[in-house]
Amino acid sequence: MQRNTIQKQVILDHLQGVKTHPSVDQVYLAIRKKLPTISKATVYRILKNFSQENLVKEIVSDVSHYDADLDHHTHFICQDCKQVFDMPNFDKSINFPKNVKAGKINNYQVNFFGDCNKCKNKY
Repeated sequence: MQRNTIQKQVILDHLQGVKTHPSVDQVYLAIRKKLPTISKATVYRILKNFSQENLVKEIVSDVSHYDADLDHHTHFICQDCKQVFDMPNFDKSINFPKNVKAGKINNYQVNFFGDCNKCKNKY
């Protein structure tokens, strides 16, 4: 574990305080209000470190999004607006095997892609 800094704490507090799944740009814009001198590169590096340390989930699509909710749940990613939505009840119906021929499953991530209700009604 790396040392804790004010920047790391502010970013982690922000992620834990939102229900959305912000991108690096969105986190950067929010954090700059509290830490005006922080760089986007610093925010990016901290988010990558948080993901590697399993403090947040990185949801990879066209743009990475970050989620502080570490409970197992699936995500719906809108292919138009790129917004990410939780699908917490879907996971409960999946029975993942603990062991497969390739080895032991320790974790998983399921993402669904489509058009959210707001975007599908635009057309």
